[in-house]
Amino acid sequence: MTGAELMTAHLRAFNHGVESGDWEPMLSRFAPEAEVQFENVPVGPFAGIDAIRRAYREQPPDDTIQPLGVQENDETTVVAAFAWSKGGTGRFVLVHERGEVRRLTVLFDE
Repeated sequence: MTGAELMTAHLRAFNHGVESGDWEPMLSRFAPEAEVQFENVPVGPFAGIDAIRRAYREQPPDDTIQPLGVQENDETTVVAAFAWSKGGTGRFVLVHERGEVRRLTVLFDE
């Protein structure tokens, strides 16, 4: 799976999680030692799949996203710009290896 394919799957699974409360399709792509961090919001970081799962269960996002574009920066990093359905924009920066998400940084535009 390419980085762009992994990101596209992540974006679909994210919206599925917001709409259904079922985060497992998204979380299943994370490596056991994955990290999720946020910029410009006071949340996280979360290290390890158990902490990430707990964060999405206890503080789930309540807004879906509309992808604005996906770009592979290099062999292991892909970036997706997005717009929140309720307003605002941001980016996901996904670092991957062997088809797994190793690190996800969510940047909220100010």
